[in-house]
Amino acid sequence: MRRALTATLVTCGLALVAVGCGGGSDSKATSTAASEGTGTAAATGPAQKITLWVGWSDRELDVFKKVVGEYDAAHPEVTVDLVGGIDDDKITAAMRSGNAPDAVSSFTSSNVGAYCSSGGWIDLEPLMKQDGIDASIFPAPAQYYTQYNGVRCALPILADAYGFYYNKDLLAKAGATAPPKTFTELTALAKKLTTRKADGSLDVVGFDPFFGFFQNTPGVYATLYGAQWQDADGNSTLSSDPAWAKMMTWQKDLIDFYGYDNLVKWQAGVGDEFSASNAFETGKLAMNMDGEWRVAFIANEHPDLQYGTAPAPVDDAKPDLYGSGYINGTIIGIPKAAKHQDLAWQLVKYLTTDDKALAELANGLRNVPSTASSAKSPDLIPDPAFATFIDVFNHPKSTTEPITAAGSGYLDLFTSLLANWQAGKVGDLQGSLAKVDRQIDDQRKQAEAGQAP
Repeated sequence: MRRALTATLVTCGLALVAVGCGGGSDSKATSTAASEGTGTAAATGPAQKITLWVGWSDRELDVFKKVVGEYDAAHPEVTVDLVGGIDDDKITAAMRSGNAPDAVSSFTSSNVGAYCSSGGWIDLEPLMKQDGIDASIFPAPAQYYTQYNGVRCALPILADAYGFYYNKDLLAKAGATAPPKTFTELTALAKKLTTRKADGSLDVVGFDPFFGFFQNTPGVYATLYGAQWQDADGNSTLSSDPAWAKMMTWQKDLIDFYGYDNLVKWQAGVGDEFSASNAFETGKLAMNMDGEWRVAFIANEHPDLQYGTAPAPVDDAKPDLYGSGYINGTIIGIPKAAKHQDLAWQLVKYLTTDDKALAELANGLRNVPSTASSAKSPDLIPDPAFATFIDVFNHPKSTTEPITAAGSGYLDLFTSLLANWQAGKVGDLQGSLAKVDRQIDDQRKQAEAGQAP
């Protein structure tokens, strides 16, 4: 699955969703699903068409179509109309209009809080209970990012785990025999692997820590530094947890080694992240943080690339974090405005709990299977490079970002500070972090009160 650099902010639209979602939904749907148990609806006439929206497109959508087609073939009572290329803005607009699909999938798990608290997606817990499905079949972080305040309005459908990619040939030339395990080791190796052209401009970059470049988001690094987003009361802790300032200082120091302007110019000259000219795939970037899907892209675009994968480096003072990483994943739910909630539930259940379907999707999309049992499925195609990410996903110290009523709004506020910080426009780091803390807390309180932030 392809990940946006910054999560889409849908909270403003979702503040109105709870009102707009009522029209068009079948009030009997949920009770019908409950009465059917784990069985499928009886085929009493022509197949009923249900609509499923997903974010995948192009080759990845073809993989998903195949699995959905197998469900179609086994369930003559339904025909699934699959629509790809959907983002959260489209999801929000459809729910607000009362003309939502029967089931919808999103790449932005941080928006679960907004979908659940607004009532835009129905609570799936009663349906899970009546079909004997316990949330414990999913690893703890996936259980967390599919609910908000006790309302489980989504289930995970595959997952993303972030790890470390390294170019074996470039590391060998530098005399490195293994990937770095700490940020001190990463910094030293990144500088050693960096080469410049005759005019001083960057040619090969050892490691690019620039926020906004490829998959460099604060969530990816928070896990590796053990940084906490919130305290027990839900208040933002960017200024009170020293791990944030430590992480940002490390990041800025490495950017200063390259030169901010030099790095921006280099980034403008390398290929798009999701293209065959991706900087890591073409040897212009020696090491990179990325998700498990890169394994599939390399296999399709540069099968001769000599690379390895490993858990990402961690804070030198917290070696016990090594092996963990940032995780999130695609979520799927049923809008309140869905016309066929009973049939939608049967499809959602299949896509999220059937080990064979999850293994087939994982093989084709190279995303992590999202149940503990599917991660051990014999149907998974063995691949050492991909296995790294299955291990990261199931590591007990892997984490994800907070789920709040404000959706991903807090990420937008923090990302704005990070952009100014790395550009050298922030003089008082602690004061700036404290200011963002206040903004995030105000935003959360407004969202909890049912107001758009």
